Amino acid sequence: MINPWKTVLVVFLILFAWSCAEKNAKKTQVEQKPNIIYVLADDLGYGDISAFNINSKIKTPHLDQLAHEGMQFTDAHTSSAVCTPTRYGILTGRYNWRSTLKEGVLIGASKALIPKSRTTVASILKKSGYHTGFIGKWHLGWDWALKNPEMEPTTGWQDTTFTNIDYTKPVKNSPNDLGFDYAYGHSGSLDMAPYVYVENGMATEIPDSTTVNTGKYSWWRKGPTSKDFIHDDVTPNFFRRGIKYVEEHAENDNPFFLYLALPSPHTPILPTEEWQGKSGLNPYGDFMMMVDDFMGKLNTAVKNAGIEDNTIIIFTSDNGCSPAAKIEELTEKGHYPSYLFRGHKADIFEGGHRVPFIVKWPNKVKKGSVNPQTICTTDFAATCAAIVGYELKDNEAEDSYSMLPLLNQEPMDSEFREATVHHSINGSFAIRKGDWKLIMCPGSGGWSFPTPNNKKALDTLPPIQLYNLKEDPSESNNLQASNEEKVEELKKLLTKYVMEGRSTPGIAQRNDGEEEIWKQLWWINGVN
Repeated sequence: MINPWKTVLVVFLILFAWSCAEKNAKKTQVEQKPNIIYVLADDLGYGDISAFNINSKIKTPHLDQLAHEGMQFTDAHTSSAVCTPTRYGILTGRYNWRSTLKEGVLIGASKALIPKSRTTVASILKKSGYHTGFIGKWHLGWDWALKNPEMEPTTGWQDTTFTNIDYTKPVKNSPNDLGFDYAYGHSGSLDMAPYVYVENGMATEIPDSTTVNTGKYSWWRKGPTSKDFIHDDVTPNFFRRGIKYVEEHAENDNPFFLYLALPSPHTPILPTEEWQGKSGLNPYGDFMMMVDDFMGKLNTAVKNAGIEDNTIIIFTSDNGCSPAAKIEELTEKGHYPSYLFRGHKADIFEGGHRVPFIVKWPNKVKKGSVNPQTICTTDFAATCAAIVGYELKDNEAEDSYSMLPLLNQEPMDSEFREATVHHSINGSFAIRKGDWKLIMCPGSGGWSFPTPNNKKALDTLPPIQLYNLKEDPSESNNLQASNEEKVEELKKLLTKYVMEGRSTPGIAQRNDGEEEIWKQLWWINGVN
């Protein structure tokens, strides 16, 4: 005879085991979402990492190791040749010129560029169960509290700009309002006042002094400075905090996203005493070696935390190397920050926006792989969405392609991106499709010769430039006169991308700003 109590016990044990299995399955699903660490260097050139430039005179063993442990992208581009716009594109998956900022960069006192209504990488990942953290240089504006909101606005460099800020009150439209659970950093570049750390919307200390540095490499602009804001220690401080963030969140069941935005090797160029003179080049080379060493510490921290296999580490730069690095000094010693590419930071030429790009993800990415496909920093948003299974809406990440097929090394019948749009500091456009690049200005659109202000030189040049990058990677032979069909093809595609508000498939969107066609779109409807 069957014992009814034994039957009840067996049923209970089965149900209990099933319940435990379901909980473990759910936990496994959470664990399968990778941690994501995105490290953005500032003004680091394509040729500054040995893995990308075999002739580099700067020793970068730790970044070389990271590249060896993951995938190198040799044709990666920022959406702009300067800071603010590139950061906009990384976080939103949208070309920066679709925002209200059509040229230039923001400053330390600028208002927020990204509205709270705009979806960001952080908000996507937060909705998907991630803890999201930002540490570093923001440079996308936020709204400081003002003592007198009625005071006439200034250009941002005058003392009155900073004396009107009320540092005792919360910052509005901060990173926390754009999807970051935790945020710690400063508002502009490290050479832009105010020199104040803001943590989760509040200044960590009220500025009580004014500092300025006029050194050849170490310069920063005059402005209010807090006691805890020590310029020489800002980069080390961000790395220490980034490593601590990784170590703390490695213990949790939920995945994390860390956006570690470095203020280096941008000015002020401040290698710590330990690194001064180590490169044998100049302080910029020393600073690069310091950043490389800290990247080694970060990579080691991920390994020691036991989360290496399912943690994505991305390392790239926000644009090319800046002339502030004293490029002429470096080249005299055989180091070429832009490698074999023309131009540097701010330029529409390759040296302005082609950057090193490394992705390490042991669970997915083949060790030591190299990918020649053209990618853009805007692609981060769609990639994260694909990783967590988030379906992008038509008004989200309009210029972002998921890189997952590339990371998985899936065979591709065509180019990964149909085309990629480039943008210079003065708002000039270029479009790249396959081997061809069409530039919609006669010069650099930036800081290298011929500059936008060099009317004498520009008057001798055609209004547009066309290069075959496969045959002419240094952009020295303008082929626009002999390739009218290619010029028209690329011009038509660029116009389509602009007017439809997107470069990916989907419903057309509106660009931000009062003007549908602004001055840099001179070829559309004959705008001057």
